[in-house]
Amino acid sequence: ENAIDRLSARFQNDMESIIFVLQREKCMKHLLIYIGMACAAASCTPARPKLQSGDLLFEAGAGSAMSEAIRSATGSARELSYTHVGIAVVNGGADSVLEATSEGGVRMTTLEEFLEGAARIDGAPAVTAARLRDTSGLAASLNRARQHLGEPYDYSYRPDNGKMYCSELVWESYRRPSGERIFPARPMNFRDEQGELPRYWRELYERLGEEVPEGVPGTNPNEMARDSALRITGHFFRFRDR
Repeated sequence: ENAIDRLSARFQNDMESIIFVLQREKCMKHLLIYIGMACAAASCTPARPKLQSGDLLFEAGAGSAMSEAIRSATGSARELSYTHVGIAVVNGGADSVLEATSEGGVRMTTLEEFLEGAARIDGAPAVTAARLRDTSGLAASLNRARQHLGEPYDYSYRPDNGKMYCSELVWESYRRPSGERIFPARPMNFRDEQGELPRYWRELYERLGEEVPEGVPGTNPNEMARDSALRITGHFFRFRDR
């Protein structure tokens, strides 16, 4: 039983005790007010998935130019668009996330810091947890991912160049015991739904002095989150079917 479970149980017990006293004293006005407040608080409490090491955390970006460019190229206006992915590392309450970021390359981040970087849904982080359906070989996959710590961020979005972007870290590291990669690489698209190249990508590749790798095999968090090799285990926000 973790700390969140204990706090939830304590809140439930305290709420029931207060309601019992108000009922006993026939304080119906206060009883109705308190029940309303308690229900509102409960409905706003975000879910906290129980993570296991190796779970993937898919994050909807918080509005940076990079996140918006990724969303434009890989997302949909009709569904939540994930622009970042990290690997959960569970360590007895001091959970962390192994990720490749533009701020620090491949690094280990605390779970709370990772959640703070996400967009918000009703005040809660727009992060979804997913787990491999077949976890055989997962320990070896995590070890491979750790070996990339310290590598710089891959602004070129090209494979095999000694750099890593977020979903590339997962793609390169997560393999079956046979060595086969779990997630497929597909021709990359950098254009928005109107077929236009967003300003972010245009200026980025001008600075790099490189061609935009349109059509080069690669990955993105949005497609990876919907891969059949994964199952969703929970959301850090209160998910509503639309």
